[in-house]
Amino acid sequence: MLYKYKAIKNNKRIVAKIEADSETSVINYLRENDYFPLSVKQIKAGFSSLDMLINRVNFSDIVDFTRQLAIMLNAGLTLVDALDIIQGQIKKVALQKIIKDLDKQIKAGTSFSSALRNYPKLFSNLYIALVKSGEASGKLSEILLRLADDLEKQRELRGKLKGAMTYPIIVVSAMVAVMFIMITFVIPKMLNLYKDFNVILPLSTRVLIAVSDITSAYWPIILGLTVAIVISLKIFFSSPVGKKMLDTALFKIPIINNIIKISALVNSTRTLSILIASGVSILDGLDIVIETTTNSVYKESFKEVYKKVEKGKSLGSALATEKIFPQILIQMAMVGESTGNLYDTLMRLSKYFEFESESAIKAMTTLIEPAILIVLGFGVGILVLSVITPIYQLTGSLNQ
Repeated sequence: MLYKYKAIKNNKRIVAKIEADSETSVINYLRENDYFPLSVKQIKAGFSSLDMLINRVNFSDIVDFTRQLAIMLNAGLTLVDALDIIQGQIKKVALQKIIKDLDKQIKAGTSFSSALRNYPKLFSNLYIALVKSGEASGKLSEILLRLADDLEKQRELRGKLKGAMTYPIIVVSAMVAVMFIMITFVIPKMLNLYKDFNVILPLSTRVLIAVSDITSAYWPIILGLTVAIVISLKIFFSSPVGKKMLDTALFKIPIINNIIKISALVNSTRTLSILIASGVSILDGLDIVIETTTNSVYKESFKEVYKKVEKGKSLGSALATEKIFPQILIQMAMVGESTGNLYDTLMRLSKYFEFESESAIKAMTTLIEPAILIVLGFGVGILVLSVITPIYQLTGSLNQ
């Protein structure tokens, strides 16, 4: 939800917008950042649901914006001039409004990193921390180039994962839909023919008739319950408890668990590497890694690593206490710390894990396709046998 707030900071009256879950969240954010809130109002959406869906700012939009901004700053343009130019080039209305608001805040004297904090759903803690580091060091263009590279690699990895899962999802969805239509509307008409003959039907046919009778009579209820269950599961798995249960369960599935582990390691090593190279301390870097890690199992492990590093342990020694981290990460972290080149070591590791993730995705794709065909063939085979077998029994009884 989008909120408009009025506040005072450093004796200046500030009017800006921020995305947040509730009015309380906005007030808490303002107070934590030394603002004195005057008023907070929710901005009602003026677009239709379709317009909001089309104009919604996504991860890819942020990647492109970051790359454009980095190139312009590297070419010698000021931040305000770069934002003005990008604003004129952007066609998506929602993103255009965000850039216009950022531009307005910067012209009013707000730092770029502080302006980005008004959009926490679009700009992560990593993004804001790197921008803040770039502002402090005077190397914003260099850091934004690194950040753009990182975001593009994230987009590429997400694209590969989506591409690998698109085919099986479409095939399985189509298979379930066809089976449901066949059992609900087509099969009952065919099986009604057998009821007129005094023949003992095979078990598979009797089961199919029972299932068909239930689905054809109660299909609206079944469909409604299925939708309700899917929505309920989605809500449950979005909660901290549900997400932890799901992540733990996925860790036990062969092939998929390997992809999840490697993907998490790619993001965490690359994130920590960029942060350290930008002058962020290891503790602050780990804190951001915890925030940006989506897998709850790795999130908990990184929290434990943070506690141990905070108490004085080295990063490598802290990683060694958690069984989830591979030996290569532990050993390379120790080598990087001993040589004083942790940034370069972690970046090399992220590239290694990136290569491993590509191999794991290819292996999964190779195995999923024949597995789907086997399941599909098995389901169709049972359906065909259940319908055709009684025909042979009928013809046999008629011949006698």
